[in-house]
Amino acid sequence: MTGKKKVFLDASIFVAAAGAASGGSSLILEVCRGLLFSAVTTRRILLEAQRNIRKKLPSDAILRFYKEIAKLNPEIIGPPTEEKLSQYNDIIALKDRHVLASALKSKAAFLITLDRKHFQTEAMRQANLSIIIMTPKEFLELVKKYKDFKK
Repeated sequence: MTGKKKVFLDASIFVAAAGAASGGSSLILEVCRGLLFSAVTTRRILLEAQRNIRKKLPSDAILRFYKEIAKLNPEIIGPPTEEKLSQYNDIIALKDRHVLASALKSKAAFLITLDRKHFQTEAMRQANLSIIIMTPKEFLELVKKYKDFKK
């Protein structure tokens, strides 16, 4: 395997990791600090995560979020153009177009999200996208299989 595989992280992963230091999303962040994978996201996603953490979680969660971001040091890519966003109008909810467009722009191998409702739909499956969209659990199972295979 040459170089690290990019893993694009949605806001839901950061929120869940801030809320539970030992959950699957926290493990995703740990995996992305290793030798095989690196994290990619956008400023907009980090701001969305920060807003949701402040609104929905206890006050210590925001500190955990900041510490995790500092340890993770993700690649931050710029926002997609309106033209790029409009390419995805028919396959995903308008509020989530920026996530999909940014993930594809980043050339990540995986997009990790807890948002099954919008990202694991028939329209998304039929779109034949150049990225694998997974939940944290699915991704961690894949990583475990890979590690078991390497033994």
